[in-house]
Amino acid sequence: MFLRRFLLVPLLILTACGTPQEQCIRKATGELRHIDHLIAETEANLARGYSYEPETITTHEWEMCVVPGTGTPDRPLQTFMCFRPQTQTVMREVVIDPVVEGRKLENLKAKRKQLLMPANDAVKACKIAYPES
Repeated sequence: MFLRRFLLVPLLILTACGTPQEQCIRKATGELRHIDHLIAETEANLARGYSYEPETITTHEWEMCVVPGTGTPDRPLQTFMCFRPQTQTVMREVVIDPVVEGRKLENLKAKRKQLLMPANDAVKACKIAYPES
């Protein structure tokens, strides 16, 4: 979790560093980029014949534990081995229904067509509002 947050900070800084025009375009095309991602994912699912689904699993690992309240001169540090739960997310293969996945792909492509013209207009407006020198 710490590593994920640590890696997210530079990404946020880089995102904030874009020019006003780039920020405007990124904001205007966000939904379209999301739809494009879903289309690519759905096409890959159809090509493979299955999908991936995240699953959280818990395992236990042996770890050195300390008895609370020990470590003072009158009570020396006491340790023992104990199990600590470790959770992780793994991607599990899931069977898909090609007919349902095909319909989903058609709907996503129709939604993309619907979003394309407004996104193009918004990009043009961004270029006019924030010309780059």
